[in-house]
Parts: sequence; C-alpha cells; structure tokens
Amino acid sequence: MTSSRRTFLIGTGASAAAAALVTPGSAVADNVVGGRPDPEARRFTLAVIPDTQYLFDADRGDSAPLKATLQYLLDHQRSENIVFTSHLGDLVENARKSEIDDISERFEVLDRRRVGYSVLAGNHDVPDSRVDDQRGRTPYLDRFGPQRFRHSPTFRGASADGYNTCHVFRAAGKDWLVLALDWRMSARGFEWARSVLKQHPKLPVILTTHELAQDGGDGTAVMSGYGRRLWDELIKDNDQVFLTLNGHFWPPARATMRNTAGNDVHVHITNYQDRYYGGGAMIRLYHFDLDRNTIDVRTLSPWLLGKRALNPLERREIELTGPADRFSVPIDFEQRFARFDPPVLPAPQPARDVLVRGTVAYWRLGEGLEDLSGNGNDLRQTGLLTASDDHHRFAPSHRSLFFDKNGYLSTVDSAPINRQTFERGYTVELFLKLPAGFDHPWCGLFTKLSPGSAAGKTGDDPGEPIATLNVAGGGQLQWAVFPRNQPGTSTNWGHEMDYETWWHIAVVNDGVHTTLYVDGSPLLRNPSTPARGISAIGDPWLVGAYAYNGVVEKSLHGWLGDLRVVNRPLDRSELMRSKAARTAGTD
Repeated sequence: MTSSRRTFLIGTGASAAAAALVTPGSAVADNVVGGRPDPEARRFTLAVIPDTQYLFDADRGDSAPLKATLQYLLDHQRSENIVFTSHLGDLVENARKSEIDDISERFEVLDRRRVGYSVLAGNHDVPDSRVDDQRGRTPYLDRFGPQRFRHSPTFRGASADGYNTCHVFRAAGKDWLVLALDWRMSARGFEWARSVLKQHPKLPVILTTHELAQDGGDGTAVMSGYGRRLWDELIKDNDQVFLTLNGHFWPPARATMRNTAGNDVHVHITNYQDRYYGGGAMIRLYHFDLDRNTIDVRTLSPWLLGKRALNPLERREIELTGPADRFSVPIDFEQRFARFDPPVLPAPQPARDVLVRGTVAYWRLGEGLEDLSGNGNDLRQTGLLTASDDHHRFAPSHRSLFFDKNGYLSTVDSAPINRQTFERGYTVELFLKLPAGFDHPWCGLFTKLSPGSAAGKTGDDPGEPIATLNVAGGGQLQWAVFPRNQPGTSTNWGHEMDYETWWHIAVVNDGVHTTLYVDGSPLLRNPSTPARGISAIGDPWLVGAYAYNGVVEKSLHGWLGDLRVVNRPLDRSELMRSKAARTAGTD
C-alpha cells in the first residue's frame, strides 16, 4: 500500500478506549519488590475495612471472614501494591474486653509482618458513645492504643488521649498522611489534628473516621450533624485533605464537596454490615493511578473469594458492582496538590548539556534562530511566528515558538545538515503541543523541501518530500522518508495525541530500522523493511511546514519547543525528555 499522504485513507481512526478498572494481580506487574509493596510505583492500593461489629458480637459472630480479609491483604501486597490499610471503626458490637481481645488477635498477623495500618474507635467500640475522646481508659485503648503501633513503619503519633492517630505511608515516590480520628473528637482532638497538618504541610491527607456523611437518599453523601462540625472545623480550611472515608451509616454513598480553597474533597461512605453475614469483612480497594490521574474503586469479599462452595446468598456478595461500590474518581493529583505541594520542575538546562555526541543541530525555538551545536545549521524565518514561555515540563529550555498556520522556518542554504545523508542512523526529536480543536492535518514539523523525484526516487508518490515528520488528521504522527536504499518511501505511523498537551517526539533510525517514540515510548506501526539513510540533494529542511513537489503547502498550527538532530541512534536514556525527567525524579 502506498504511503503517500494523498492516497492513504485514514478510515475510522483511533478511538480512545475507556481504561478498565484494575484487577487483582495487575497493579505492579513490572514493579515487584520481593513480595512487599513498591513505594515508588505510580500505581498503588489503599485498602479500607468498614464496620466488622457483627463478626465480633459477644457469643455470636464469626472471626473467619476478617481473618481471610487480612490474609488476602498480605497475599496481595505485591500484586496489587497494597501500601496501607484503614479500618473505619465499629470493630466490635458491644465494646466488651472479650470482643476487643478477639479482633485484636486477628490484627496481629499485620503486626508480625510490620504492615502499615490504622484503626479508630466507633460508637460500638467504647462503653459510652456519648463521651468524646477524653473518655479515658477502655478495652479498645488497651489493645489498639498508641502502644500497639510502636513497631509500625507508618505510625507517626497520637493525641494525648490515645484515641486519634496519624500515619504516613510512602507510595508513588512521595509521602501520604492518614488521619485516623475518633468517633467523637473533643476540642483537644481537633487541636491535635490541626497540629498534625501543620507538622506535615506538604503531604496529601486521607481523613478516616467513623461518622462523617450519610446517604442522602439518592446515592449522594450528605454531612451528618457531627460530620458538619468536622467539615467546618477541620476539613474545609485544610486543603491537604482530598479524600475522606467513613463507615457507620449505610447504604454506601459518595459526594464531591468544595473546600475553602475551591478544590474538590471526595467524601465516601463505606459500610456493608447490613448485608449478608454482617458484610463478611468486605473491603474497598482504592487503586491509585498517578499516570492516569484516576482512583479506581472496587468492593469485594476476600472470604467469599476463597471459598470453594458458595450458598445462594454468598454468590451475590463476592464482589459488588453497583455505582456506589465500583467506580472511578478522576483527579489530577499534581494540580490538586499544587497549592500546598507545588511540583518541582527542572530548571532550564544549559545548551552545552544537551549537545550529546553526534549532535548535528540543536535549536531552541522561541529563543533564536541560531544552531547551538556550533555546526552552522542556522535557521531563517518566513512569515510571522510568536515566541512563547509555554513549554514541555521536561524540555531543556523553557521557551517555544507558536506557529499560526502562516509562518515557518528553514535552514540556511549553507547549512551542512542540508547535505547530510545519515548513513549510520539518526535521531530527530522535538517537543510539540497542538491547540484545542486542532483541524489542520498534514502540516509539517520537520520536512525536506525537495520531493523524492529530485533525488531520483520513482516509487510511491515522487512528489512527496524526501523526508517529513508531520501531523496527520486527529493529531496522528507520520514519519515518511525516501531512504537511500529504497525507490519509495518508508513510513512510520503514530497514534492520535491529545490536544493542549505537550509531547516529546523522537524518530530513531539505527541504520536499518526506524522507530517512532512519543514520551520515550515506542509506537506500534514501525516498518520492518530496512531503511538506510536519508536521500539528500542539498535542499533545506523546513521547521513547522510541509512541502509537496518542492512548494511549501502548509504551515504548522501549534507550538514547537527544543529541536535536536543527532547523527546516530540515541538510547532512550539519552533523549532530551528522559534526562530532564530523571532530574525531576519522575522517570
């Protein structure tokens, strides 16, 4: 099939598939660390255990479901990258010492493995639920007070009364704070919680408590009376709190509220004690994915998953998939946390640091037309172009050039790159951003002026340029070149790219094959037929324009940042984006 842009028909194009929810075993398949969670992986899981009170109810109940749940969390630490577990209170039904002793023994399996977790007192865990956290000593405090967590890797402290605790776990290369707050906090409790936030001013906070919100009747969570106090006195003015989790009420529900800073706070009710077998120690798994900017939530019963034979009611409870039980929360983590923990971006790199071995040309578009490699491949401008401070966060320079369909650049007639054939391979890389509503297909990014026919090529469409990196319809990339060893073109195709997003693009030829990369990731449609070098007759390269039959037809609509050409194939670690990303600690 010809690779000519004039004969190639883009049929249905590429459509973005909705991302599936994370399934067991898929969270960190490539980031396994000896059976323990990987604190650097950008996908991790927070496990949540709601009210277990009916399982520990005097001479009634059954501890087996919770035992199965805790073992599941241990067994799946690696496969689902479970970094922390939070119990939401009402561990037991009657606050009796025997009940507390029983459930305390179940949690010892986490203590022995030094797994990070938190618990908190619900109204059924204390002898008198009318008394706040100044109630003094109780069987709950004897077993689940601060002394229990002295060997915990995540425990960071407790209020003087012992009923409120804070924990810090590490995930996705950063620290996260969990506040585990008593069912009824006193003024001292609120003061302590605010002091914890002040001591950890840059950490995102997950607030767990027993009572905060309840179902408003339509699956939307609304604040309870005490929950409103929590919101007014602690949550709304502390922008670090982005997610709250509570039990106590059923059915489950959720809402998104706006804090004083104008940012979202996700409020979730989790409680299944009203369901078969007291909820069967059912758990919520909050799968954080910082690359997809999403939290995928699942609700399941590990106890039932492990049973060989299920009765009719059990079959309905293995995993819940209603809208309040299985859902996704879109959240731009970097933007959401920017007010209290702004991202640290790499400083601009000196040009000399970008001149890797074999650099033929390096242009900092938006800063000038000079070839900073010193090889004399300077540019000249045709039409109007606009310099901008907009740039890819990992670009060596912090400038770009906006092309508004009316102007372009080209190498000067004396530029050595015009005559270079790149027999031993090459790398062309640049930073690109397309505007919203982009509708200007087949506009060039880096293109030879002369057609293939001028270099004696007769295959495919000889009117096509000798080489062109351009943007097809829908933001799809194309690298089409007349190599020295073929009569026609060799063409790489890329996927459609989001608009209003900066991308790093690289074309890498090892002397035989060419691979197209986006943000350091190799794409699919790279030809296997050998393609050696680039035919050359001394004509200029165009930057931000496309030519057909030697005539400039269409200029770019979008931004171009740094542009570098190297006379050898670069390893991924040598690409401009990769070096800057490592500096920022995100690659």
